[in-house]
Amino acid sequence: MKLQLTILFSLMCLMVFGQKNNADKQEWKQLFNGKNLDGWDIKIRGYELNDNYNNTFRVEDGKMLVRYDKYDDFAQKYGHIFYKGDFSYYRVAVEYRFVGEQAPKGEGWAWRNSGVMVHGQPAATMGKDQDFPASIEVQLLGGNDKTRTTCNLCTPGTNVVIDGKLVTQHCVNSKSKTYNGDQWVRAEVLVLGDSLIQHFANGEMVLEYNKPQLGGGNLGGATDPEVKIAGKLLDHGSISLQSESHPVEFRKVEILDLKGCMDPKATNYKSYYVKADNGKCTYGRKK
Repeated sequence: MKLQLTILFSLMCLMVFGQKNNADKQEWKQLFNGKNLDGWDIKIRGYELNDNYNNTFRVEDGKMLVRYDKYDDFAQKYGHIFYKGDFSYYRVAVEYRFVGEQAPKGEGWAWRNSGVMVHGQPAATMGKDQDFPASIEVQLLGGNDKTRTTCNLCTPGTNVVIDGKLVTQHCVNSKSKTYNGDQWVRAEVLVLGDSLIQHFANGEMVLEYNKPQLGGGNLGGATDPEVKIAGKLLDHGSISLQSESHPVEFRKVEILDLKGCMDPKATNYKSYYVKADNGKCTYGRKK
């Protein structure tokens, strides 16, 4: 019943997204400023924090790029770029596209493959040789002229609950369309603490699950004991973008913070956001 009420309340909050009056204005914050990587940390497998090996992550023409033009061998140098912050209740969106050719000796499964990691561990807690942060991965895939969905779920060091059952398999496909070529795609993720996560591809809800938690495998090189506490629910964490061997571009990374609306423990609860009498949450600042 508690979970049902949480979902119902969240849907009521989200009903105001389409309203146009000033009180209900969506206060999206741009995490990527289009100019540089200020506010971000970089962690690449085999390298220390903020060693941006071979300029993997860079900014050109207002876009955040993941590039491998200086690589002779990808050699499983999985990388992640973390926004410096901790988030619990929010909606995060990226606009991305895959371009060019895969890095030399990148794995076949990593062709046109990237991801948005949510509820992740902090970058500074990753081991030097750790491949992925313990997190919930919203997997981004480019099409191959066959059915290949995007906004799937992968679970490095985590598990989730779907339809009341604990899911321990590493990846679960969404019901999205296949996006072939170099087209731009908007991926959004609704994250509500440890209760509900939903994936959206170009505005269509394509996957949902509950109770994100630590556990499972697919987490090589981790040294932080905190990420190995199986069954611990994840109600907050980092947001990062992935480097898995295929060039990818992000022209927008933005967040709509729902903590003041959804989390009674938030210091700005009912003050930064306005809660209407009918239970709907609006997103304008109080005057």
